[in-house]
Formats: sequence, structure tokens, C-alpha cells
Amino acid sequence: MRNFLFSVLLAVSFTNSWSQSINTEKIDFENIISPKIPTPEGSRFYAVKVQSPYNVTTESIIAKAKAEHQQALKDYDNTVLESEKAYAKKLKDYDGEVLKAKEKYALENEAFKKMTLIERLAMTDQGKTPKLVIPSKPEYYKPSEPVYKEPNLKDFVIINNDVLAGQINLNGFERGNAVVDININLAAVKFQDNAGQTFANQPTKLVVKVNGVEKTNVTLFEKFEFISSSPTNNINQAAEERNYLNKVMTYLNKYLNEQYGYQAVKDVLAIEYVKNKGDYDDLEKAHIYVTTNLKKLAATTDNDMKQVALTNMQKGIDIWTQTLAKIEYKNPKAIYNAKIARFIFFNLIKINIALNKKTEAEKYLNSLQENLVDIKLSSDEKTTLAQLEKQIYKK
Repeated sequence: MRNFLFSVLLAVSFTNSWSQSINTEKIDFENIISPKIPTPEGSRFYAVKVQSPYNVTTESIIAKAKAEHQQALKDYDNTVLESEKAYAKKLKDYDGEVLKAKEKYALENEAFKKMTLIERLAMTDQGKTPKLVIPSKPEYYKPSEPVYKEPNLKDFVIINNDVLAGQINLNGFERGNAVVDININLAAVKFQDNAGQTFANQPTKLVVKVNGVEKTNVTLFEKFEFISSSPTNNINQAAEERNYLNKVMTYLNKYLNEQYGYQAVKDVLAIEYVKNKGDYDDLEKAHIYVTTNLKKLAATTDNDMKQVALTNMQKGIDIWTQTLAKIEYKNPKAIYNAKIARFIFFNLIKINIALNKKTEAEKYLNSLQENLVDIKLSSDEKTTLAQLEKQIYKK
């Protein structure tokens, strides 16, 4: 069952035609939309468990950096010794490279001397005469003593399983007993190069049980998605991983709330009614039934009382639908003319959208459109109708 919270603001507007005055009462309301998988009101508690490769905090990053610095200080003497050994090897290799260079020059020079004069002149013109190229002698650079630097936290994905679990919020529920038990298993973000672009995926398994009975078991984000027009070696992978992880968590919240959450949707409902001069007692009753019971819905959280209010509100809706059968569309002077039909159709469409009865709303939309030859709409009313139509077909 849907719960509705309403506060009422009366705004009256008048339109005169054949002594008919159409007024508007605006009702601000909050519609609590039931999920695809409902949970009894007294059992709306949930728990979240996340398994992932992420177990990083700012403190752990700094602690690791300091530990690595201390190890570097401890290893410094050995690092210097190893650098000296490497330099000695480079010197030894250098002597051999010099000898090879001289031998190569001697062979090329001997061959050059055996060429004819014309061949030697041609080689000279082309800058191809033998040259002795001695490689540069290696220089020794003593390793600098380690200096501690604070780690750049932007280079890390700082998060852990508890933080990720805290990002899941199920609307209309309280954290506590695992009536709705949510288990999320996140793999690490994987990057992939394709035609010079970067793609990513993060396979995420979601299992939800309600009172121990499995209701959801899906794996999401298996398919690689476009991330950047640059290859993986030109992107900040830590930043991109954070962004992708945020995308996954945002989607999980949306998905879980669509399936299990009770989501509040705020809107303003403009209910029209005709000013009664004695000819519209029935429509006045309809207006009273609808608006009065909307107000009653706002005054209670008791489900039984809300159901009574919805039942009584339906009496007003029934009067509207019965009145439509009395409409004389082509007689503007009739008591129930096209003008009366217009505001009733608008009311029925709006009410049914608000109650999330889109099939009913579509039925009255179609009926209104079939009679638009006789029902004249102003520019503002055409805009309103277009907006209502979008709400009906919005998924």
C-alpha cells in the first residue's frame, strides 16, 4: 500500500464561460511509492555486508609510507654498496666497448683505403667516411639518502568494506536485524585498452534475502564500458577507479530502492472544481470527498485509517467518472458541457498519476484526446497535458 503525506494550499483561479467558474485547489503532497518487493511495515530492517579488495584508510597509507621510509633508511648503506658494484661493472663494460669501437674503426678505415679514388670521394661527399666513435665514460652518482615524503592520497582508492556498506541506504528501512539481508561482492575495477581508448568493468554480485528467502541474485557491471578517449597508460587509474566505484555504488542504491525501498516523491496536485450555483451538487460532493480525504491521509500514519481515506476518496473519483457519461460535448450551454469534461479529465489523470495508477491515467488521457475536437484547450492547458503524458509513459 502507498502512503501519502499531504499539506494543502488553496489557490483559486477563475475562468468564466456560460456562467461556469472553474476553481483550482493546489495540494502539496508526498507520495510514498511501494517497491517491487514489499516488506511488512513492522519488519523494515536491513543489514549490508560488502566483500571487496578495498581495505585502505588514510592512516594505513601513511603508516605504510613511513614503514617503507624506515626500511629505505635501513637499506641505504647496502644500496650505496650495490650502486658502487654496478658502477664498477659499467666501467669494466666500458673498456670492452672502447676496444670494440677501435676495432670497428680500424676495419672500416682499412676498407676505405682500398676503395678507388672516386669511391672515396663519393663516401666523403655523403659523410660516410670512417669515424672513431668512443662511447661516453660512465659517471658515478651516489644514491641520495632517503627523505620521507607524505604520500599523495589522490593516488589511492581510500575506502574499505565498512565504508562501502554504509553507502547503501534503503529508504523506509532502519539498519538493524537482517530482515532484508543485502550481500555485495565487488571485484576490483579492471581497465582495458581498445583502439587507443580505455574501457572498464567491475563485476558485482548482489544477493538479497528477505527473512532468509533469496529474492535477488544478479551480477552487474560485467560488460566493459567506455571510460576515456586516452589509453590506460595516459589516465590517472586511481581517480578513474574511484569514479567507477562511485558509479557502481550509486546504481546499487537505485536498484535496491526500486526493488525494496519505499521512496518518497514530492509533487503538487492541482484539483479543479466548478463553482456550485445549485446545478453541481454532485461535483461539489466529489471535490469534498477527494480533497477532504487527501487531508485525512496527511493526518495519520495508521495504515487502516489511510485505507479508509483512500476508499472515501474513491467515492469522489466515482462521481467524476459518472459525470463524464452526462457530458454534452457539442452543446456549450449544457450544464455538463465540454468545459466540465475538461477539468474532470484533468483531475482523473492527475489523481491516478499521483496514486501511481498509470494504466488508469492513460485510459482517461486517451478518452480526453478522443474528445479534443470538442474540448478546447488553452496554450497553458496543452502544455500541462503534454507534461502529464510524459509522466504517464515515463519508466
